[in-house]
Amino acid sequence: QVQLVESGGGLGQAGGSLRLSCVASGRTFGNYAMGWFRQAPGKEREFVAVISWSAGRADYEDSVKGRFTISRDNAKNTVYLQMNRLKPEDTAVYSCAARYSGWSYDARDYNYWGQGTQVTVSS
Repeated sequence: QVQLVESGGGLGQAGGSLRLSCVASGRTFGNYAMGWFRQAPGKEREFVAVISWSAGRADYEDSVKGRFTISRDNAKNTVYLQMNRLKPEDTAVYSCAARYSGWSYDARDYNYWGQGTQVTVSS
């Protein structure tokens, strides 16, 4: 079992930055690929970013490429999402997720989820 707790959400301004954190507890964090997903009101949950267990590989949804950066510190059991040049359309509940042994862009492939943190971007 892996427990995930996100923090760092809140209100940001367009063009500004926010940094989300997700702390994991339970099983060996380093064995899991980690993803960030988001869900805006009235919309489906969508993939945002993913990072491999070793942090040697990462990928992003097209609309956040060049603005968001995913990283992880396995010694601290933490994955981060640095969000720069925020846009109002980034407003959503952001959730981190863990997948054992290999990454995926599909939320259905993830084994564990955090409760989510709200990000609201004002124009």
